[in-house]
Amino acid sequence: MNETAAPRFSPALTWLRREALPLAVMLLLLFAARDSLANHYQVPSGSMQPTLQPGDRVAVDMRAYGLRLPFTNLRMMANGQPQRGDVAVFDSPADGTRLIKRVVAVAGDRVELHDGYLSINGQRLQQSVAEEAFGSKPVALDLDQGGGPDIAGITIPDGKLLVLGDHRGDSFDGRFFGLVDADTVYGKALAVYWRRGDGPRWQRL
Repeated sequence: MNETAAPRFSPALTWLRREALPLAVMLLLLFAARDSLANHYQVPSGSMQPTLQPGDRVAVDMRAYGLRLPFTNLRMMANGQPQRGDVAVFDSPADGTRLIKRVVAVAGDRVELHDGYLSINGQRLQQSVAEEAFGSKPVALDLDQGGGPDIAGITIPDGKLLVLGDHRGDSFDGRFFGLVDADTVYGKALAVYWRRGDGPRWQRL
């Protein structure tokens, strides 16, 4: 009985070996590359307006802060730390939701926030009515709903980051869920490559 059954399953096994297995390997490698090298993120809300709009698709460099073992948080190779002004992708410490916010302060920084405007180490970042500067990088703010909760003055501990939305009065950010572990940030957002209603673009962040 086994001898007659074997030929019946042979074509299926051959197909699995020749077609399905290479396809499965290719898909696994593709997902591994997305998880460790480059990925994309679709912006769910207006918390980063005007920099990012709801529905924007953003290219994310998953190697920017270190190379991770695919499908894990295990960092195999360090490659720097998030810097002030970076737009970073990470999981919310509150509930694990994947978020995208701006890194505004790093370890050792003394931070104050009043009426939506930041001061870092005693230096006010405001450049105009709705703009701040992180070094030489200008960042537009949305303050149409005010500045949200103030920060009276905190010093960021080692290994931590403070992240905020550019829409300061309408952002669920570090003022609500606390500081983010620097080594858990997935990647750095590089550019908007698709905007709803406008189509393809390459707007660097």
